[in-house]
Amino acid sequence: MRVVIAGGHGKIALILEKLLSERGHSVAGFIRNPAQAGDLAEAGAEALAVGLEKATADEVAGHLTGADAVVFAAGAGPGSGAARKETVDRDAAVLLADAAQAAGVGRYLLVSAMGDHLRADPDTFDEGFGIYMRAKAAAEDALRARSAPRATIVRPGLLSNDPGTGRVTLADRTGTGPVPRADVAAVLLGLLEDTRLDGRTVEVIGGGTPIADALAVLTAH
Repeated sequence: MRVVIAGGHGKIALILEKLLSERGHSVAGFIRNPAQAGDLAEAGAEALAVGLEKATADEVAGHLTGADAVVFAAGAGPGSGAARKETVDRDAAVLLADAAQAAGVGRYLLVSAMGDHLRADPDTFDEGFGIYMRAKAAAEDALRARSAPRATIVRPGLLSNDPGTGRVTLADRTGTGPVPRADVAAVLLGLLEDTRLDGRTVEVIGGGTPIADALAVLTAH
């Protein structure tokens, strides 16, 4: 399987790249800074210099030839302004879907944000976080409205850099809670390797169920 990851130098992406490479898959990551290429190589991934904020869908599609799936793990980050939250978390996610469709890539995994609060009253949050949440919601809506590529949306809880436990709570709705980035990456790997959950929206937080078992239970429902 060939997987291309947008936001290829992100913390979840680097872990996922290593997992995919160790499983014998071909993996590439989009980066804006060529100096990051060495970190991707160490993870077993090909580095592709692609800036989704400036590229066209046709330009991005040219880098997706032969890919079986794309993963959107990019983000403007907490220190970014309102404009970049919209151009990255919303617009770049949609651009990747346009490019994937043009390149004939059938599967798309979106790393989103958790819960119904995506559509909550914006006064619930400070201005920057509210813009981020609305951008994520808009990206989800845009992907669900498409027939191709088929999108699977993953909403992790509060992300941490703690070591992965290999155990999670995974469901359509989980409630809030923390989860190590390593366990989110492992869930993404499982979703990429099993197409039966394509098209679903799932939430993941830390828990007591081995990831393989959690995926199997979700698949059965």
